[in-house]
Amino acid sequence: MTTNTTTIRQVELAEDAHAGELAFLAAYDSGPKPPGWRLTPRAVVTFIMGSDRPLELPSAVDGLPGKLEISQKFVGERALIERCVVTLAGERGLLLAGEPGTAKSMLSELLAAAVSGTSTLTVQGTAGTTEDHLRYGWNYAQLLAHGPSPDALVPSPVLSAMRAGGVARVEEITRCLPEVQDALVSILSDRRIAVPELAGTDGSVVHAAPGFTVIATANLRDKGVSEMSAALKRRFNFETVGPISDLAAETELVRRQATAALDRSGTSFGVDDAVLEVLVTAFRDLRGGQSVEGWDVQRPSTVMSTAEAVSVATSLGLAAAYFPGDRDVLSLVPGHLLGVVRKDDPADGATLLGYWDGAVRRRAEGGARLWRELWELRDVLAG
Repeated sequence: MTTNTTTIRQVELAEDAHAGELAFLAAYDSGPKPPGWRLTPRAVVTFIMGSDRPLELPSAVDGLPGKLEISQKFVGERALIERCVVTLAGERGLLLAGEPGTAKSMLSELLAAAVSGTSTLTVQGTAGTTEDHLRYGWNYAQLLAHGPSPDALVPSPVLSAMRAGGVARVEEITRCLPEVQDALVSILSDRRIAVPELAGTDGSVVHAAPGFTVIATANLRDKGVSEMSAALKRRFNFETVGPISDLAAETELVRRQATAALDRSGTSFGVDDAVLEVLVTAFRDLRGGQSVEGWDVQRPSTVMSTAEAVSVATSLGLAAAYFPGDRDVLSLVPGHLLGVVRKDDPADGATLLGYWDGAVRRRAEGGARLWRELWELRDVLAG
């Protein structure tokens, strides 16, 4: 019997999914790098924003192609990415703020992978996160058997990043309790962590190696948050990650990510471009409170994020793949939208119905075929 030892992952780490591009960029750009960085700041920006043409290595490198076009991984302003990179190059904390679903975590992961080669030194902020998650803990079996020792110490991801001179990530920092958040104040100020239990040994103080810094994320509309202290805010540069401003760019991103999700299941993405554009347009109308035509639209409580649009597009693609011919994919759109808008407040079903009676009806009356078909599906929402 043959055993398949290949591990199939639902989602690859950024450093694994784009290992070829990272290796290529390291060889392509030999300019100055900040201490501890794998790539130059310019190469980090190129890695995230992509290249508009194939790049060519100055000389041949074993195992690497001579030319490679770098894929775009984040849809947004290049200036935002440049500011983020400059912040990290100065070893200052970076806080990415924005509404849910604006790819803050993805951007954090990409930055960490490009700068320090790993995105796994991550603390997930929750109400249950403790100071130990940011500092260190203990292997209690060794602690009881031999007492405090460097071998018994269990480093946090932040402590590991300090030792390696890498990037630590703190997701949803405002979900941590204030006293836990404040543990970062001394870390970002003093750049060291004292371990009093190891007093008198070489491990009693861990100093940050050059290159260490922290990327944190925070949701602007999060309901279970703890306000950051002024002292902690001063130790971060804040950058706001907003929704994608361009309809075509957002539609392409939704298509690309939904296609990737379908590829993992071994099926193809069979949703028409026109249906996908209608879906993304509805999300944008409800998110912004105004249609592209300038009509007012009532916003639901739920954030109609790009990430939610990807989820719905993926569901439409799966329905088309697994139930071919059962029904028109467009007919599934109202039900999926209803599921999204009701997440925070079930009463927002009426908000979606108002959108149908407003923007959808007016577009249908204007002769747009798909919007006319959507208008005819109004009973799905009214039932």
